Amino acid sequence: MTHDHDLVLRPSAAQTEAALNPPPGRNGGDLVVETLSGLGATTVFGLPGQHALGMFDALRRSSLRYIGLRVENNAGFAADAYGRITGEAAPLLLSTGPGALTSLAALQEARAASAPVLAISSQVPTAGLGGGRHGYLHELPDQQASFRGVVKSVHTVRTQSQIPSAIAAAWESALTAPHGPVWVEIPQDVLLAETSLPQVSAMDATPEDLVPRPELTALAAHLLSSAARPAIIAGGGVVRSDASGKLKSLAEKLNAPVVTTFGGKGAFPWIHPLSLQSWLEDRHTTDFLEDADVLLVVGSGLGELSSNYHTFKPRGRVIQIEADLGKLESNHPALGIHADARLALSALLETVGERPDPSAADRVSMVLARVAERIAAQELTLEQDVLASVRRALPAGSPSFWDMTILAYWAWSAFDPRGKNTMHSAQGAGGLGYGFPAALGAAAADPTHPVLAVSGDGGALYSIAELATARQYGLDVTWLIVDDGGYGILREYMTDAFGQATATELSRPDYVALAESFGVPGVLTTPGTLEEDLAKALAAPGPSVVVLPALLRMFAPTHLG
Repeated sequence: MTHDHDLVLRPSAAQTEAALNPPPGRNGGDLVVETLSGLGATTVFGLPGQHALGMFDALRRSSLRYIGLRVENNAGFAADAYGRITGEAAPLLLSTGPGALTSLAALQEARAASAPVLAISSQVPTAGLGGGRHGYLHELPDQQASFRGVVKSVHTVRTQSQIPSAIAAAWESALTAPHGPVWVEIPQDVLLAETSLPQVSAMDATPEDLVPRPELTALAAHLLSSAARPAIIAGGGVVRSDASGKLKSLAEKLNAPVVTTFGGKGAFPWIHPLSLQSWLEDRHTTDFLEDADVLLVVGSGLGELSSNYHTFKPRGRVIQIEADLGKLESNHPALGIHADARLALSALLETVGERPDPSAADRVSMVLARVAERIAAQELTLEQDVLASVRRALPAGSPSFWDMTILAYWAWSAFDPRGKNTMHSAQGAGGLGYGFPAALGAAAADPTHPVLAVSGDGGALYSIAELATARQYGLDVTWLIVDDGGYGILREYMTDAFGQATATELSRPDYVALAESFGVPGVLTTPGTLEEDLAKALAAPGPSVVVLPALLRMFAPTHLG
């Protein structure tokens, strides 16, 4: 009797010959890049450092494309965006200690946004592991401890034979729902030592499917089919699992209005009779969702931004589909379904019944009209005109990456992404400096569309060094910098709370001259010429910078009253 686990793949004669006679001059770093190639990686991001030189030396013997950024945190943002665009685990090569730690903010954003990033760092020599204080350069008592609370999983290598398996396990972890960043660390001496191990060939690291329990989806389908006023909140999990089409089919079958979270932009068509768009920071939307007798939440934990700052109090039955077990029912009691959004929506589509509701589209139109009236009453035409100009200038299908800035906060609610997986921001962790380096990662992932980055002047100063990266690799990114001379949103917050702002004002460099000093074309624009200048920059190949001096205001919140 033969069992599956008794079956062993026998090597071919060519494989045996290659194993007996591996190429000379290889080191532990070669095992790293060979494993990455075997897993299907094609592009890596990073920044070299003394302990990591074994990996970087091996890159020149590999077919991997390397995009080197100037700051490790920015390299992490670029890898994050590459992962969001491609759905692949983006390798991020880093050095020990300061280099590794500088990436933490980017990895936090990747974790919050479920972006697959495979961070591989060097470590001090093996003799220094274990917490002893040997005085090695970059030494930390326990480097991986700094990452355990940020990434999905941590993998430490101590010998060369462990490298392929550790990286494969990390790859699988990064791509198992919910996607996220993972951490591998390899000592310097392991990377540098010559290896006689055979070349790494194709690796098996298939992510596990997170399948919903059928009794739960059966109950959820019954509740939705029999609901009087169903509604749907679609989060980033719908986008990450490529489930937008299934969500649309389900919403149309149920005649259920859909609102997308800020991280779920593009999960549902912006222009659709059932689309409530993304006006989550508005009481009219909150009231509508509270009135639903059955509310389906897909791929969202209903955190602070998605719940109108926790003022949302559902009165009906909540069904929550969430791949991150820690987010399941963390804010509201629900019928919790721990599953990948795509698989759960597929199960619901097979079992829900058609639900006619001729009034659903009218109720959606009424909510959107009330939202529009509220915004119109605040006399914020400059802000709306600027956002509209950006939308008209950006070609459909082109991705955009937004830093934490007032125009981005407007875009969360009011920007039509015109496509799934096309609008991204740092709203997961909320750190500055995301927009431009992330856009560089997206341009590396897909050179067929120009990419837009949007930053305020405060966030732009985090990323100026990456103008050199954009120029060096000819990445097709147009960077819109809205310059208001400081941290604009913090200025508003402090003025509202304390009557005046402190520590929010910034000395203003000449951003156009600064861009041109890197060999990147720059233009100073105005609200009236923004659309033309931005469209022209986006149409030109390679990087460019458009600077808009403007003092923008935020629309009034509804959660404070």
